Amino acid sequence: MDMKIIKNETEYKAALTRIEGLMDATPDSPEEGELELLALLVEKYEGERYPIDLPDPIAAVKFRMDQEGLKPKDMVTYLGSQSKVSEVLNHKRPLSLTMIRSLNQGLGIPAEVLLQDPGQNAEGDIDIRLARIPV
Repeated sequence: MDMKIIKNETEYKAALTRIEGLMDATPDSPEEGELELLALLVEKYEGERYPIDLPDPIAAVKFRMDQEGLKPKDMVTYLGSQSKVSEVLNHKRPLSLTMIRSLNQGLGIPAEVLLQDPGQNAEGDIDIRLARIPV
């Protein structure tokens, strides 16, 4: 396949088809290099064409809790008292700066996600996906 910046859906679909054919490439082979390059080109195209908004901060906290097998009682460490945990998880109390710092440092949730107003999409070109939050 001719390697170039993907500019339209036809080129995008062709790249995806080629990637599918390269999925069993032998490590350190030219095919593996082609696969890596195509994956980068597809990721760039998708990021520009299909941007993903930042998740709601509370949804991100709940997602991380699910990933880590944490219960609301475990969140007292990050959010304060049990009543604060309940209020935050039920969208009745906003995250404080102290909570944001604690969640960022303790659970690795990006500050860009936590600093948003709940229920609002962030503006700008920040591209963070829940799957990218470190586990």
